[in-house]
Amino acid sequence: MGQDEFGAYDGALGTVRVKGAGMETGTGAEGGLPPVAAGAAAQALADLPARLRKRLDGAVAKAAGWPVTRVEGAARVAVDADTTVVLALTEDGTVASAAAVTCDCLLAPACLHRAAVLAAAPLAEEAEEVEEPQAPPAEGAGRREEGGAEPSARPDPLGPAAEQAAQALWAAGVAVLREGAVASTLPRTRLLHAAQAARLVGLHRPSSAAVRVARRLTEARGAEPSFRLAELVDDLAELLDLTRVIRAADPADPAARAAAHRAAGEARRTYRPSGSLRLYGLFTEPVATASGYAGARTYAVDPGGGLRTFAVIAPGPPERARSAASAPLPGGAALTLRELGRGAGLIATGATLTEDGRIGGGTGLRTVTASGADWSADPLDALWHRPPAEQVAAALAHQGTDADRRPAGADLLFLEGTVVGRGGHAALVPDGGPPVLLHAPDERPELAYSGNLRRLAERPGGRVRLIGRLTPDRPSGVAALALTTDGGARYDLGLDRLPPGAPPPVSVPGSASVPGSAPGRADGSAGAGHLPSIPPLAPPPVEWELLSRAVARTVAGGRALAAAAVDPELPGRLVAAGLPTAAACARSLAAATRARRPDPLGAMLPADPDAFATAWLAAALYTGAAAREFTATAWAGNTSISA
Repeated sequence: MGQDEFGAYDGALGTVRVKGAGMETGTGAEGGLPPVAAGAAAQALADLPARLRKRLDGAVAKAAGWPVTRVEGAARVAVDADTTVVLALTEDGTVASAAAVTCDCLLAPACLHRAAVLAAAPLAEEAEEVEEPQAPPAEGAGRREEGGAEPSARPDPLGPAAEQAAQALWAAGVAVLREGAVASTLPRTRLLHAAQAARLVGLHRPSSAAVRVARRLTEARGAEPSFRLAELVDDLAELLDLTRVIRAADPADPAARAAAHRAAGEARRTYRPSGSLRLYGLFTEPVATASGYAGARTYAVDPGGGLRTFAVIAPGPPERARSAASAPLPGGAALTLRELGRGAGLIATGATLTEDGRIGGGTGLRTVTASGADWSADPLDALWHRPPAEQVAAALAHQGTDADRRPAGADLLFLEGTVVGRGGHAALVPDGGPPVLLHAPDERPELAYSGNLRRLAERPGGRVRLIGRLTPDRPSGVAALALTTDGGARYDLGLDRLPPGAPPPVSVPGSASVPGSAPGRADGSAGAGHLPSIPPLAPPPVEWELLSRAVARTVAGGRALAAAAVDPELPGRLVAAGLPTAAACARSLAAATRARRPDPLGAMLPADPDAFATAWLAAALYTGAAAREFTATAWAGNTSISA
């Protein structure tokens, strides 16, 4: 990869898709299988006899074609004319345990049918990750956990049980790295077992990371459009890094103990009383996950410029996002999420907030409708007054931290500029920033993002205010979420369909904000298709890109593929490019990948798997940090790179 037509870099990890072995796994949205808890999937596979585990991959492939019908409180899977698997569902439409799944064949419960159905089903979101409103804590409870336990009562992440669980998670992650993304189902099974054990002893962040990795593996094996290799790389690196911190912590070192507690995370989000809130609606985005959940999230702004969110997310197909956006807000206001996001206002009393800005929906919450504000009026207008480079630096500073502790909207960018188009792709020339490609946050056909961006590319020259999301694996682009035109029309790009005339082209020859741009024609044709003279985003060094590809290739194909593709010249090229740390990472990864040892019979086996995983982790953490630095310096217009 190199520079695109805008002279900007699309990260190697962001556009790579792993093709599986042709397996099509069912999902909550497409195949009809409901989401299942990670523990349920792990237990069913543990019940499977060893002689049947060899046949599991083939059975999972067949399970995608088994018809699923929904009845009251259950899902029925017809294996054949004589065999049916029944999944009992909870109130939220998920399968909570392996005991809730039965099969009427003679081998049940240790049968291949039951295990295949649970292995093919999407993994349910964990309770603390589902953005449902939670009840507020009792008065005076302070930082009491939602489950009622004080933080001091949490399990010790450095105790013997936690140490054993961390080791199991590390070993499971190493197995995934060794086998690759499209390996058999067994590494995923091992990962789910380890995740369940880790959760029971209080290792919540590593357990959540392990479940996300398992979910990505299912997407990769099914060659699902939602799969992104960059996300699997990030999740696997997070899993290994968190378990590394816990395993390496010295109980006698206070700093190490604190780091281990941070790595372990908390079981539940904590809601604190926040009193009264005055909110101005900003926008609404649809949410659709690969695990079979869908809904909507609305952002609002308080008078001080702080962002807050309401969300309704539950099991369902992507098209559920539209109906979720029409759900009423909690607290009694005659207002939906969508209406709030389109510019209405709200006053909330008795509200509770999480650290990341989510508003709870407990019984004490009362809401009433109030006047809203346009994006051009305070307090919303101030969001667009920060220089783009400053916004990017702030967004990057929050990456790599616990997602539950990031402020709401920490990854959002508020840009104003002119739309340009070339080759069917839309881009934005922001005031005070370089041209950036606009891409869809989610390409599912049920959502409106892709169609809207095609329409933008056909109508270049329009002046817009845009809300986007920074995606470091695609540093030349911004995920477009919402926009408003000069006429003041506001569009949620995942939910609304842009009309044929939006955005209207402008005719401002020699515009100071877009030097060198050509005015749009009255008929809306590509009069503004020429790139302005503003320098584009500077691409990272090609040598660094090669190291990023090596990191991603290892995850995609496993150790064998990585060993076959080792480039012995890469460390020297990185040194010559002024990237000595990258060279050290490449050298260590190549050595650990190709190291071999003989077994008792003389066959050559890979050497120390822990050394291999440690070398890969160092390279993955480095490339992630370097990508953030490259992105920040590119937006700041500084092409000097330090490593």
